[in-house]
Amino acid sequence: MALGRVGLGRARAAGGGKMRLLPLIAATYFMVAGGPYGLEDVIGMAGYGRALLLLLVIPVVWSLPTSLMVGELASAIPEEGGYYRWVRRAMGEFWGFQEAWLSLAASVFDMAIYPTIFVLYLGRIEPAWTAGYRGTGWALAVVVVCMVWNLRGARAVGEGSVGLFCVLLSPFVVLSAVGLWKGLIGGGGHGMLGGAGGVGAGGVGAGAAGVDFAGAVSVTLWNYMGWDNASTVAQEVEEPQRNYPRAMLSATGLVALTYVLPLAAVALVGIPAARFSTGAWTDAARELVGPWLALCVVLGGMINGGGMFNALMMSYTRVPYALAEEGLLPEVMERKNRWGVPWVSLAVCSVGWALALRLSFERLISIDLVLYGGALMLEFVALVVLRVKEPGLARPFRVPGGVWGAVGMGVGPGVLIAFALWAARGERVAGLPALEFAGIVATAGPVVYLAARMVRKGRLGG
Repeated sequence: MALGRVGLGRARAAGGGKMRLLPLIAATYFMVAGGPYGLEDVIGMAGYGRALLLLLVIPVVWSLPTSLMVGELASAIPEEGGYYRWVRRAMGEFWGFQEAWLSLAASVFDMAIYPTIFVLYLGRIEPAWTAGYRGTGWALAVVVVCMVWNLRGARAVGEGSVGLFCVLLSPFVVLSAVGLWKGLIGGGGHGMLGGAGGVGAGGVGAGAAGVDFAGAVSVTLWNYMGWDNASTVAQEVEEPQRNYPRAMLSATGLVALTYVLPLAAVALVGIPAARFSTGAWTDAARELVGPWLALCVVLGGMINGGGMFNALMMSYTRVPYALAEEGLLPEVMERKNRWGVPWVSLAVCSVGWALALRLSFERLISIDLVLYGGALMLEFVALVVLRVKEPGLARPFRVPGGVWGAVGMGVGPGVLIAFALWAARGERVAGLPALEFAGIVATAGPVVYLAARMVRKGRLGG
């Protein structure tokens, strides 16, 4: 433990480990969105009109309250471990552990999605490259490369995210500009409200693959979740009290903008919504501009999968480290390298994520939403409890409205999480309903907590 802290001190003295505002914004962007990739299923399920409505409404009801909550708590309690520390401080060790358990359990299913996206887009270049076990091999390569990258510290991940952000979005700048030009000025396409994939008098247009509004809401929520993830590296961020609120609000605007513009562009030129499923941005780019842009979109999709995995790896691996500091995980999880990275936690988490790589994309989303939703609601409860319990706590950024304002922040996300639970009622995982499977994982939290306390008691007794 002492050696790890000395190593962290050396890293900071050398100028490493501290993320500034711009890298924090970029890392947060990748933790939440990573570009328009993932929206294709929303378009295919709901049609353009309803998809656009979801992308405009959900940020107001879901993203904004969550980012405001994170802005207040991260600036008031800028500690390594982020949301785990907030809930523990507000409601005690038991609930803090449940917050960590739900978040880490959700990460097993969430993190497996991003290497899958990388492989899906790689297969668009040459299907033979990802056939059979080759696809799993590429997904494992993503895990290994990101683990090595993360070993260089939070600053390396944040600064790398800035570069990846620029490269990833470049094709969509071209696609959006061409699509909007053709749709609004060039007269190409039929527009959103009566064209091949639009919403006409009969609701979702004839081009929609099938009306699945509940599924579209769930996928949209997944595309807008993860605002709290950046909080876990608070001690590795420069001026966290000042930079977290700014990063949250800036990233909220960026995510909404980079989702809405490409969708509006392809809708205005009349590309049928029925043609949209995971990976369909490639075909849209080829049709609107040409093969060279399609290839750029494919490469961007690979960056999306790798970039999101890389940023989230940085976030999640700080939670076992924080638990180990409290004695709730083995002391070895506290070990850090010269850049201040908890490398044992990094390695253990990477193995867990690799084991979930073979699960399907749809099943991963439903389980992820259930577990993440439980953790998120604990954070909103912590926001309210700390307002009552510690009214004098220094809050450089404060959600307006006093205690009732804090209560109101959790209403919209709570309703949407309840809707996601209802929407997932038909999903099955390992022969069980998805909700039952997620419930078993969640209820294992108290059992694991009791086991962790017994281990800690034995360690202290020895």
